[in-house]
Amino acid sequence: MIGFGTLINVVAIIAGGAIGSLIGHRFSPSLRTLTTDVLGLITAVSAALSVSVITSSNVIDDIGSTWPIFVVLFSLLIGGFIGSALQVELRLESLGETLKKRISGSESNFVMGFVTASLVFCIGPLAIMGSFDDAMGLGIDKLVLKSTLDFFASIAFAASFGWGVAFSAISVGVYQAIFTGLGFALGNVWDNVQVSALTVVGGLLLFGISLKLLNIRHIAIGNLIPALFLAPYAVVLARYFA
Repeated sequence: MIGFGTLINVVAIIAGGAIGSLIGHRFSPSLRTLTTDVLGLITAVSAALSVSVITSSNVIDDIGSTWPIFVVLFSLLIGGFIGSALQVELRLESLGETLKKRISGSESNFVMGFVTASLVFCIGPLAIMGSFDDAMGLGIDKLVLKSTLDFFASIAFAASFGWGVAFSAISVGVYQAIFTGLGFALGNVWDNVQVSALTVVGGLLLFGISLKLLNIRHIAIGNLIPALFLAPYAVVLARYFA
């Protein structure tokens, strides 16, 4: 059944978020802070691993050694302009505030948990390529793997931020449903180098999230999400000029 992988992912996030929210109050404030710092460090490591793809041989052989930076820069700048015009970050926060008022009442970290978890769970190649595979009948292995990772991550996030993490399942469900629909309509339209470009851009967005988790700097990562859509097509542009 098309969409079953995303359904599993949504259930995993809700379950993990519920578990983390129910046990989080048992943690001392210092332990919650430490948990958030650990999540920030792990996110930074994941980002570094993703960004390292930019030096892979298949990317360099395809578009050369200088054009990968152009692909990333083009994607982030144009994607940032589009995301800012659409006010993606503000809309995410507004949705979080609406859910907070209707559901959680006074839980102070609800919006932070909702926005941060939504971004972490949506950014990355597994969300997009897993949705494509599901749509084209190639299996849900990628989304099952993502669901497992998201389940444990949502427990850790919810222990620090509360119920907002569980409700990030809404964002993930909508986001992956869009890519499932695109995959069903268009088929396998991206090659390995284009996926690598998406992975690198996603890694940089994850690094931005890690800075936020570590209280180093707040970057409007939501406004950069369109860069993920642009990265594969920036590769096509680079090939034209390379």
